[in-house]
Amino acid sequence: MKRNVIETVLGGVVLIVAGVFLLISYNSSDLKPVEGYQVKAKFSSIDGLVVGSDVRIAGVKVGSVIDQRIDPEDYRAVVTMTVIPSVKLPTDTLVRVSSNGLLGDKYIKLEPGGKETFIEPGKELADTKDVISLEELLGKVIFLVTEDDDPDKKN
Repeated sequence: MKRNVIETVLGGVVLIVAGVFLLISYNSSDLKPVEGYQVKAKFSSIDGLVVGSDVRIAGVKVGSVIDQRIDPEDYRAVVTMTVIPSVKLPTDTLVRVSSNGLLGDKYIKLEPGGKETFIEPGKELADTKDVISLEELLGKVIFLVTEDDDPDKKN
């Protein structure tokens, strides 16, 4: 009986310590969404971008993707993101979907422009670049290689 009590208490201590480590790691990581003002951008393709993805300027996280939906009028993806209040985005900011390496996670890359007017919260950034998926790129390369090696092709 005494052994069961000690094992139970020890198990409880282990669970509490694990919970404390989990809380510390969550608070020190960049997993939580960034609080700030919202902006939107439309893309023809956002392959691999998910809610919670980073929004970065020069590699520094300045926001998070908070929503994705399809615009029923033009069938483009509308991405809503938050940006920290201390970062004011010019209205000509370029927005592109980028990735961490060849097979890495997707994120929004912001490249601020030179205009002196800034985007208002809730408005749309119009200058966007779509993601080029690895599958499309490989398909184009394979098509180009096989097109040149076609034995039925007459010179």
